[in-house]
Amino acid sequence: MASGKDLPNIGGFIRDLRRSAKISLRQLSEQAGVSNPYLSQIERGLRKPSAEVLQQLASALRVSTPAMYLRAGLLDDREGQGVLAAIAVDPDLTMAQKQSLTQIYETFRRENARLVEATAAADAASAESATGPVTTESATGPVTTESVASPPTTEPESSPARPSGASADLANIAVTGPTTTGGTPTGGA
Repeated sequence: MASGKDLPNIGGFIRDLRRSAKISLRQLSEQAGVSNPYLSQIERGLRKPSAEVLQQLASALRVSTPAMYLRAGLLDDREGQGVLAAIAVDPDLTMAQKQSLTQIYETFRRENARLVEATAAADAASAESATGPVTTESATGPVTTESVASPPTTEPESSPARPSGASADLANIAVTGPTTTGGTPTGGA
């Protein structure tokens, strides 16, 4: 059997959480589904709990499983797990406050991860559009975004709008006078 000095201080961490929650060793063992003597040995540092037992204890103590794994030495202190562990052991917080802070922190981290993904996708899309037209295949052959997006205009931008249909004919007559069916002026005005 290993001495308490060889194992991470998970036993003391579990004991502190249990005392903060104001539950007895027997109550925690029942809630976590772990035998009372085994839990006592864990708290005294005589036994090292498995990941499964740590997960059951975390659930019973209402702390995040990663925080429990971190304290047991199963996880590295990265990606904010140190924050979760600090919340879990803070003696000035109630269990409800610890749960709320943990949930808020994890929600912020998930939202920031989604924001980073969305920004990366938008940057990739803008980089793709900046490199020029993109050719895609359609049923009739290749299509470029350049030809679909905006065909070149032939009239100057300062020219007045041209009327269409019958009003175009009236406008033409007013400017050039009567014309033949081919559109040439008749000369009689």
